[in-house]
Amino acid sequence: MGKTLAEKLLGAKAGKEVVAGELVIAKVDVAFFQDGTGPLAVRQLRKVNLEKVADPKRSILFIDHAAPSPRRELSNDHMLLREFAANTGAVLSDINEGVCHQRVLEDYAKPGDVVIGADSHSCTAGALCAFATGMGSTDVAVGMALGRTWFRVPPTFRVECKGQFRKGVYSKDLILHLIGTIGADGATYRALEFGGPAIDAMPMWQRATLSNMAVEAGAKAGLIASDNLTREFLKKYGREGDFTEIRPDPDAKYERVIGMDVSELEPTVSCPHTVDNTKLARELKGTRVDQVFIGSCTNGRFEDLEVAARIMKGKKRHVKTRVIVIPASREVYLDALRAGLIETFVTSGATVLGPGCGPCVGVHEGALGDKEVCLSTQNRNFKGRMGNPEGFIYLASPATAAASALRGEITDPREVL
Repeated sequence: MGKTLAEKLLGAKAGKEVVAGELVIAKVDVAFFQDGTGPLAVRQLRKVNLEKVADPKRSILFIDHAAPSPRRELSNDHMLLREFAANTGAVLSDINEGVCHQRVLEDYAKPGDVVIGADSHSCTAGALCAFATGMGSTDVAVGMALGRTWFRVPPTFRVECKGQFRKGVYSKDLILHLIGTIGADGATYRALEFGGPAIDAMPMWQRATLSNMAVEAGAKAGLIASDNLTREFLKKYGREGDFTEIRPDPDAKYERVIGMDVSELEPTVSCPHTVDNTKLARELKGTRVDQVFIGSCTNGRFEDLEVAARIMKGKKRHVKTRVIVIPASREVYLDALRAGLIETFVTSGATVLGPGCGPCVGVHEGALGDKEVCLSTQNRNFKGRMGNPEGFIYLASPATAAASALRGEITDPREVL
């Protein structure tokens, strides 16, 4: 019987053929924590006298959620992570290096890997055809220490996409539309496998957005077959040798197949306070915006910033709308500097901050005031997500965010392109 990507990837690391629903113990290739979840994991390992890592070169501790630290308690947690890295030989990705999920794409994950992270958006690396998933801190700690963990092989929903995006429409609009259609729990503990002509033509930066937000539909993983575009992405980071072509079998058995024609999509926005509460951007015209955030592990890549900069170049942000821009990694920041994007943002009145998560998680760098509205390119708009349960978060693409920054209200980017 043919295999889905999830079955192929987990079967290879379990050393046998597997089927959906089966429990397996699989080798872990990459394991990581971030500074919100890592301290708990380190303390749990110390409690059971297991302060070690199975593969130091692919065990990473990221300081990104509060980078640099805004409070002494978080500074102390950072000290704990730095100490653990020094003791075990694990890799430390410190405050200037960027968001864990972007960094894992750039430097660590490769096709065929099993990647576990103590962060729900660890599924981002599925864009490289790695079985990448988020797990609890203790589970990741044990997986990091022992080099293996257990899974229930997830059934798969195949998302078959055809057509070509129209001007002003991107993969962020596709994934928001999908989540709005099937619901925030519509794919719980399933793998979302994205394929079809539209995905085959989709560049890696847009694929990563799809995989990143798979968890917002409840999915265990968001998987995309590896191909020439995967190879080119790895080559850019000096890792062409990490490439392996992996595709699902033509006769793979799927629990559900969802067909989508991306040429029918329009710029889409997720409204407070759930990701599946979606509307078209044009339907929200007139909704005031106090803050725009362009960045995050979802849409903080160079090409995302480039999309926004093209719209904002030579123009000024609305006088009542502040704009925060944060590149997802140091490499993205450097590329944006070389291309003149940072100058474009600063000239337009935006504030550009160092690589990291920034206001996405509400710890610092842009917490909302009471009743304020933020239009963000991040992945989650739960009540209180950006530091204030009295705030309102809308999610959109970088194009919609940039257009809204100029108008001071939610704006369909096609109006300004």
